[in-house]
Amino acid sequence: MPETTPWLIWLSWPFLLAGIFFFLAGTVGLLRFPDVYSRLHAVTKADTLGLGLVVVGLSLRSDNLYSVGMMLLVWLLVMASGATACQLLARYQREAEPDTPPAERDNPADVS
Repeated sequence: MPETTPWLIWLSWPFLLAGIFFFLAGTVGLLRFPDVYSRLHAVTKADTLGLGLVVVGLSLRSDNLYSVGMMLLVWLLVMASGATACQLLARYQREAEPDTPPAERDNPADVS
């Protein structure tokens, strides 16, 4: 693979900044959303997209195909493990409180 050119570095910045934005949005969603299910959705979707954008940005800066392949492999493993972990956590939460309506589950506004 040829050496990284300055225009590829400039092209990578929007991907890196967008990835950072989605990481921050997922973190804010984790801290601010009212119930477990919306928190899990925020973390898995935003962080997976954020990592994908960071991988694209770093791949544009890479000098060899081996490192690009390794970054893509890590991203695929994170997608698979994140989806599996999210599904297991949601199932655990659903089994832990089967009779509670979704609007009342884990609502931080109801602190007494």
